[in-house]
Amino acid sequence: MELKDKLISSFMAFEEQIDVHSELHDVRTHAIKNFENKGFPTKKEEAWRYTSLNSILKNDFSVFPKKENNIEFKDVKRFFLHEIDTHKVIFVDGIFSSFLSATTHDGLDVCLMSSALNKPKYKMIIDEFFNKIASQDDSLTSLNTAFASEGAYINIPKSKVVEKPIEIIYFSTGSETALMLQPRNLVIVGENAHVQIIERHQSLNENPGITNSVTEIFAQKRAIIDYYKIQNDTLEANLIDNTFVSQKQESIVSVNTFSFGGNLTRNNLNFYHFGERIVSNLNGITIIGEKQHVDHYTLVQHATPNCESHQDYKGIFADRATGVFNGKIFVEKEAQKTNAFQKSNNILLSDKATINAKPQLEIFADDVKCSHGCTIGQLDETAMFYMQSRGIPKKEAKALLMYAFSNAVIESIKIPELKQRITKIIATKLGVKMGFDL
Repeated sequence: MELKDKLISSFMAFEEQIDVHSELHDVRTHAIKNFENKGFPTKKEEAWRYTSLNSILKNDFSVFPKKENNIEFKDVKRFFLHEIDTHKVIFVDGIFSSFLSATTHDGLDVCLMSSALNKPKYKMIIDEFFNKIASQDDSLTSLNTAFASEGAYINIPKSKVVEKPIEIIYFSTGSETALMLQPRNLVIVGENAHVQIIERHQSLNENPGITNSVTEIFAQKRAIIDYYKIQNDTLEANLIDNTFVSQKQESIVSVNTFSFGGNLTRNNLNFYHFGERIVSNLNGITIIGEKQHVDHYTLVQHATPNCESHQDYKGIFADRATGVFNGKIFVEKEAQKTNAFQKSNNILLSDKATINAKPQLEIFADDVKCSHGCTIGQLDETAMFYMQSRGIPKKEAKALLMYAFSNAVIESIKIPELKQRITKIIATKLGVKMGFDL
């Protein structure tokens, strides 16, 4: 049985397993019908022109884990930001792990999506926010909506500055031959509130897996959100990450994506503006090799005046790796005084590495400052020669140049311990030890 047919036939059994009120039943039913009509995306669709899912979908994925699996903290400690205290929402094979988590309802909600979906006290919030900014047309988002039952629910009240970062981690134990997960996150940040969130999907063995994740983020007036996505998975793991961001007046949202591992990674990042003086920051670093594939698809829809967006994506590709950057800035007629900037800079370390870049601007306003740019090249041989002539070995010189190339994005990290962790991952990917404090 093909995976599409397996998912459709499993939907009815899935709804029987969970408590769901009628409104959610209607939402799920509409979503599964949309997926049934459209199926998995193919390269015939312009948005998926450079990325094919065919090789992944041949696996016989389990739709639900057959049993609950436990893991010890000592075995996964390295994946946590254990240097500092954090709120934690942790899942193992899609099931909440109370042992590894540190949730809270003390002045803010950092808890489970299942609780929010099923408990009456959250009904008004779910009715207002759940599935309101996520795409109703995208087939993979619809698939997630149909099966959405678990994930992280974060609700930060007005004027609350969250003192500790929040970690959302999804572990896959590999106890299934192949497992498909559908996590759903909902993040609501009230007026004048500030929060830092780290999200990670991590396989613990080499069995193939696919995660189809959807996150909805709502930033109310003057809210500040720093969101970090750490993607450093095994070569058998596949991730499709759909993130939708709604911003109101004077809010600042930054999404930083660090893509270092996995077989295929597709990041769909969509920003929508609903007020003036909004700032949206989209930053990314991709460092991959072998036959890895990372696809960044971004959209910033400027619908109101006096707003800004900044996109800065750096890519380093070795061996037979493939990168894709498909970024779109859409400026509506009413969005005068918009400042929107987009750049994608890439280095190819191999003749067989590939980058497909498609920066796009659609501007219907006449009083704007907008630009986009893309560069694809190799390391500067003159700089390499200069560094080697000063006694720096070739390998270290190469690594330092690549680090300097991505440093602007690294500097955007607001959590010092996370910045240090990312730097170590980059050094490992580049095959060197950085001999100075970063």
